[in-house]
This record gives sequence, C-alpha cells and structure tokens, in this order.
Amino acid sequence: MDFLTLCLTTLGSFAVLFLSAKIIGHKQISQLDFFDYITGITIGSIAAEMATELEEPWKPLTAMLLYGGITWLLSVTSIKFPRTRKYLNGTPTILMDQGKLYPENLKKAKLDLSEFMAMCRQQGYFDLTGIQTAVFEYNGTLTILPAAARRPVMPQDLQMTPEQEFLFTELIMDGRVLESNLKRMGLDRTWLEKQLQQRHIRSPHDVFLAVCDCKLQLTLYEKCSAAD
Repeated sequence: MDFLTLCLTTLGSFAVLFLSAKIIGHKQISQLDFFDYITGITIGSIAAEMATELEEPWKPLTAMLLYGGITWLLSVTSIKFPRTRKYLNGTPTILMDQGKLYPENLKKAKLDLSEFMAMCRQQGYFDLTGIQTAVFEYNGTLTILPAAARRPVMPQDLQMTPEQEFLFTELIMDGRVLESNLKRMGLDRTWLEKQLQQRHIRSPHDVFLAVCDCKLQLTLYEKCSAAD
C-alpha cells in the first residue's frame, strides 16, 4: 500500500509541477524544456530528502527513478510523435511582425512590454524600427529577424565569393600534445616540433594552446603569467 501511495503521489506532483511551469511561462526556464526544468528541481529536492531519510531511503530513491522514467518516456513520445510537441513543449509566438506589436501574444508569452524591450536591447536592437519579426521561442529565448535596411551586409550583396572557413583543430592544449588530432590532420610530432623551432619555442610544454586549420596554418598561444 505504501508503494502504491508513493507512486500515485509522485505522478500527482509531477502533473502539478508541469502545470505550474506552463502557467509561469517559458521565460522562467530559458534554455530548458519543461521536463528538464521539472526533473531538475524535483530530483534535487528528493535527493536532499533522501540524504536525511535514514529509516526508509528506498522511498525517495523510487520517486527519483519514477521522475527520471516519466521524463524519458515523454521525451521519447515527443520524438516519435511530433504533433505532441506543441502540447508538451509549447510553440513559438510571434510578438512583432512588419512593424506591428501584438499585445495578445505578449500576454500569452507572459511578457510585459518592458521585458520585451529589454530582450531586444540585449540583442543590440535599441530601436524597434530595425526589427522585421520578433519570435518568442518555446525555450524562452527571443529570435529577431532584422529589417532589410538594418541587416548586416552579406558577401553576396557586394558580389563577393569568400572561401569557406573550417573549424580549427587543437594540437596542443595546456602543454600536452594531442596525438589523435595530429594523426587526424595527417601530421606527426616531427612536423609539430619543426613548427615550434621556427617560432623559437623549445618544447610543447611552453605552449598553452596550438590550433591548426585545414591549410596547415598553425596558431600558437604561449604560456604567460597574469598581467599585473
């Protein structure tokens, strides 16, 4: 009977937390989905209780497992059945479009005008006329499409065709040579040591960071003491 009561209590508390998070709004859990938010705060609370529960520690442990299992199940459900995502995670909300603000959508997103203005300023938009569309995403972040006259100049606007850039590969980190990265680049220690000698560096231990691009151009950052 105790086990059944525990299971029902856990399921009930999960439902209450989920509804509470929905009511509070996405801005309270920016960068987290509802399940990460619920699971994080709840498992942390249960873990604290388990640390002090000496007589029956299996109860909070079971509750933690149930919360983890429910979250995993709902996550799989949202992946397998995309239509459920709008009910579980919510949907993006257009707050501004073509120079028009939508008060009802601001209210729906649990934002007031001052909060919206602050989020715009955080992205560098102090003048709302520079915004074509502003979308409040389901994870609590604001996505802005700049007006055509305010957007950054693109290479194609100037009829330029710049070369594609690629990621750098770390070859030395904090004085340690990353042998696997050397091999992936088709290089060896002999090549690396030669590069160090050309820069008058005696040993990889004197290098804090060394990165290499696809053209085998090496960039070094030597170890140095903190500035006074």
